[in-house]
Amino acid sequence: MSRIFTITLQNCAFFAHHGVFPEEGVLGQRFFVDAEFDVDALEAAETDTLGGTVHYGIAFEVIQEIVTGSRRQLVEALALAIARGLLDRFPEILRCRITVRKPSAPIAGILDHVQVSVEQFRA
Repeated sequence: MSRIFTITLQNCAFFAHHGVFPEEGVLGQRFFVDAEFDVDALEAAETDTLGGTVHYGIAFEVIQEIVTGSRRQLVEALALAIARGLLDRFPEILRCRITVRKPSAPIAGILDHVQVSVEQFRA
């Protein structure tokens, strides 16, 4: 018997240099990431141990390393890299949905943020 648990890291904040325009690479800006993943963690829940589930702190470190690492032009590419990085690091993750928000998008208009989400499934 399996039970799917959904784990969410909400509004993880990072300073990074992603974007199409050269100024974004120089000045940098804040990015916010939500990571939601499904884990078959019944055994972990029943035994009250980390084996068979995802360590939240390590998941945060994986996200941080990707967001603050190599520069990407597109928020879409950043979201996909995070999803793939989490799936690669944690075989327990069955589905991963990543949302990246860019509040300081260089748009001549008034808005809270630009947001991109991607969903990946384990093959």
